[in-house]
Amino acid sequence: LCVSAHWMTRGATLANVDAKPRTIHDFGGFPAELYAQQYPAPGAPEAAAATIDLVRATHVEPDTQWGLDHGAWSVLMHLFPRADVPVFQLSLDLGRSAQAHLDLARELKPLCEKGVLIVGSGNLVHNLRALAPGAPPYDWAEAFDAKMTEAIEHRDVQSVADAEKLGAITRLAHPTPEHFLPLLYTLGVADQADELAWFNQGFDLASISMRSLMLS
Repeated sequence: LCVSAHWMTRGATLANVDAKPRTIHDFGGFPAELYAQQYPAPGAPEAAAATIDLVRATHVEPDTQWGLDHGAWSVLMHLFPRADVPVFQLSLDLGRSAQAHLDLARELKPLCEKGVLIVGSGNLVHNLRALAPGAPPYDWAEAFDAKMTEAIEHRDVQSVADAEKLGAITRLAHPTPEHFLPLLYTLGVADQADELAWFNQGFDLASISMRSLMLS
């Protein structure tokens, strides 16, 4: 199950139930090689249907129009390069609060217990308006990254969900919430006993944190 920053809905949470999800090239201005990239992984309609039945915090509706956007396939192609692992996406309803997303994520925990890997694809800091090629990270970007890292390491998931209470640095780190919310799905299904591992730390273009984590 992949929760990507690039499938945004409003007023509904959707689960893609397509048996053969299409590869979506939802970006512009990149090299032709990226547009030629295909990730022909099979869908997981049974797992998607189970998710719809499982969730009670909100009504989840089936979808056959989406597929795998670049927030999903650009990650999955490195995890499963043969594209032989069934995958489906769950949309981000931007009409819901961070707390509501965390509550929904916690309801997905039984999927993990049945062997479903849940991938949250976003960024710990993501401000495209402030991109600065060749520049060091902004102070506010480093501050937000550090605050979230500390909370995650202390397994203080509630503080992550309440990130808006940090005020200005949160608004700068995430002018819009879609790249932050997938993190709550990763944290929401984890156990306190799960081992935390950081990888791929660092900033790109001064305002994008590429810090990534695994909980297992």
